[in-house]
Amino acid sequence: MHGPRTRVQRRPVHGVLLLDKPLGLSSNQALQKAKWLLRAEKAGHTGTLDPLATGVLPLCFGAATKFSQLHLDADKTYQTTVRLGVKTSTGDVEGDVVQERDVTCTAGQVVEVLDRFTGPIGQVPPMHSALKKDGKALYEYARQGEVVDRPVRQVVIHELELLDMQLDGESSHLTLRVRCSKGTYIRTLGEDIGEALGCGGHLSMLRRIATGPFTETQCMTLVELESMTEAERTSRLLPVQNLLEGHTPVTLDAENAGRFLSGVRRRGSWADSDRIVVYGPQDQGETPSESVVLLGSAHVQAGELIPGRLLSPIEIQQILETAS
Repeated sequence: MHGPRTRVQRRPVHGVLLLDKPLGLSSNQALQKAKWLLRAEKAGHTGTLDPLATGVLPLCFGAATKFSQLHLDADKTYQTTVRLGVKTSTGDVEGDVVQERDVTCTAGQVVEVLDRFTGPIGQVPPMHSALKKDGKALYEYARQGEVVDRPVRQVVIHELELLDMQLDGESSHLTLRVRCSKGTYIRTLGEDIGEALGCGGHLSMLRRIATGPFTETQCMTLVELESMTEAERTSRLLPVQNLLEGHTPVTLDAENAGRFLSGVRRRGSWADSDRIVVYGPQDQGETPSESVVLLGSAHVQAGELIPGRLLSPIEIQQILETAS
């Protein structure tokens, strides 16, 4: 007979953990595991990776969750292997084989097809995806054997690099490096490339190697996280403002910082911009040129600094206490 489970005492945790998501776990399962290890009160991720995909999964804790949407819009980079000649029901190795064809394309045809899939392209989202139609996820229709109309979505393939190619034998495949815009389905890209080559195909491997400014070399695994002390885990968190990379910084004095945090617009000589990160002094006695703390995001229009997502005073205090 098992005794009562010990309830984990949650604590305020603020920052970004770059996780190398393992094979077989959903993004949410990985998030919940990391949240439990950190005893964090609040957590979220910045874009789902399929269970069969590995790689860069930024996890947001506390105040960082306010800015996770910004990172959903970031470009992503993947390494993937497309198994040629075999089409599956899901576009990856998890599905049933629905068609097999001979691979008769040449290396020259591969290069020509990859060139066609570089730049702006249209994609029909796969039925096995979380995209919703009439309030219901497409994968729910797929599980019931239904196929519904999906509108073509426009995405951009910024780079499509051929890393490896085998066109004969039992395991004909292409290994690709793809840098793409948000909303790109790599499974669909692999299937479409296979169809354009006349043999069909599916993904046998998918790894996200970068998302926005974050790369796989910065990531840690759940196994590594488990082996650490709580203090070591906390020390691996990146500051919240790392999610606002590429935003123009504005630093306010104590008086204007207080008004800004109350949602009041500030006037100044700033240039118009829709991507502003705002800082203020760590305490009332310091000038803006000294130690500063993140206040939130904003945009500037006609000389007005207009508040966006803001940290609360208690979140700011907790961040300062952790850093001290």
